[in-house]
Amino acid sequence: MDKNAERAAKLDTATISDALDRLGIVGQCYQIKPRDSGFRLAGRAFTIKYGPSQTPSGTVGDFIDDVPEGSVIVLDNGGRDDVTVWGDILTEIAHRRKIAGTVIDGICRDVALCMKLGYPVYAKDHWMRTGKDRVQVEGVNVTVTIGRARVAPGDLLRGDADGVLVIPKEHEEKVLAAAEEIEAAEEKIRAAIRGGMRLDEARKVNKYHSLQTREKA
Repeated sequence: MDKNAERAAKLDTATISDALDRLGIVGQCYQIKPRDSGFRLAGRAFTIKYGPSQTPSGTVGDFIDDVPEGSVIVLDNGGRDDVTVWGDILTEIAHRRKIAGTVIDGICRDVALCMKLGYPVYAKDHWMRTGKDRVQVEGVNVTVTIGRARVAPGDLLRGDADGVLVIPKEHEEKVLAAAEEIEAAEEKIRAAIRGGMRLDEARKVNKYHSLQTREKA
């Protein structure tokens, strides 16, 4: 894991979300949720784009052996909830290859195994119907859309119990710095409250109400 991925891993998604809002960046992946609330992930995107199957059909998951260790597999299936693009074989291989997790704009299946192995899968939902002969890979390491957020190859992804978000690589230094500033301010507020200060006063002293305010261009 590189330095900025390690920094992201230390921050929760709520804090990073506030930093994205401050900078006017859309990175929150809408309605993409962990299949288990204990899942956590951080890493750089290895992206896959799907489309409707042709005849004869193309493949669904043969890319797996080309994914570098520590990457987050990002699958854009256009939000489809009628067919899956991830299941137990892919989970087993990804876990063995030390891939950081999988994020899907769509659904997965075989959730029992990912929970058993502790392999993080984030998706809109899960259902059992296969995508084989229904969808196929159209592009590898191309820009995709996940929960209305743009994800380019190499972008940082961070997921926890609240969901998953993307930090565009061209903005990651600013986003991470802003998130770390927000986290530090909120920790000061907590410490002040524990020391007996009123919440409104602690927030005022630490400028809580401006932490997420959009910065002027």
